[in-house]
Amino acid sequence: MLNEIDLSRTDLNLLVLFDAVLGEGHVGRAADRLNLTPSAVSHGLGRLRRLLNDPLFLRTPKGVVPTARATELAAPIAEVLARVRSVMATAAPFDSATAMRRFAIGAPDGVSAVILRPLLAELSRIAPRIDVGVRQILPSPARVWRSAIVDLEAHAIDIAIIPSDDIPPRFEKRCIYEEDFVIAMRPGHPFARDPSLERYCSVQHLVVSDSGDPYGFVDEQLAKQGRARRVALTVPNFMFALAVIAETDLISALPRRFVAMHAARFGVLSLDAPLPLPGFRLNAVAPKVAMMDAGVAWLFDLLAEQTAQKHPSGLPARSRQS
Repeated sequence: MLNEIDLSRTDLNLLVLFDAVLGEGHVGRAADRLNLTPSAVSHGLGRLRRLLNDPLFLRTPKGVVPTARATELAAPIAEVLARVRSVMATAAPFDSATAMRRFAIGAPDGVSAVILRPLLAELSRIAPRIDVGVRQILPSPARVWRSAIVDLEAHAIDIAIIPSDDIPPRFEKRCIYEEDFVIAMRPGHPFARDPSLERYCSVQHLVVSDSGDPYGFVDEQLAKQGRARRVALTVPNFMFALAVIAETDLISALPRRFVAMHAARFGVLSLDAPLPLPGFRLNAVAPKVAMMDAGVAWLFDLLAEQTAQKHPSGLPARSRQS
């Protein structure tokens, strides 16, 4: 956005001013918000226009509207300001009872559906001004969670919670707990009356898969026994899976803890699988350098403590395909 010489002469407050004018759509209201005079805001906009070589805002009878260039710059400038505020927040000692911060957690949807309820309850009790943003992260091909590592290194998220043990040494890793799978179905399903492997292979299955690939780790286990199943439907997330199997004859292998927490609202029941399915370890992951931030370290510890206390038997699994 700026070359090196311009950046050395630039006042960061000009970006704050830009953000305020964009948000208010009016120079006068932006001035009130920033505790400045309208002329000071106009003067600052003039400096910013010269730096960015664009009018940025056009006057209208009701205020100002952004130019195409200003609209293009809105998100990058907001991100810069958010990062600066985060850096400044870490300069003071972290006190969860009074801290005003927003943390970003990345997790697969089946994981966030399990951890959020106890986490939000605890935050409301001990850290009422802490906000959390949850970003869904997905596996790369072959069920590898490289995207989470990329997001952590790009500071797009503060902590990732992923079902993988293959974590580079430059990251802090802590096992939250382990999880396995159960077979979920509607009440009265024929499989519930005869939960044998033969019956399991004869019914129609639902697989949770973002890519739409119907082949998952269950199929790998069946293949070892010379068996196969019919995957009649794939859906992109676990909650949708519960809604579908509640009203169809499809069955699905879903994370045990997720089912225990959410199946009742859909009237879904579950049984142990009629074949051995692998268990999974769920890890909280953060860059070791990020753990020098007392706030990130605090949240990292809180996630581990809450899941250990509330869910001693584990979190959802390594793969979204089941």
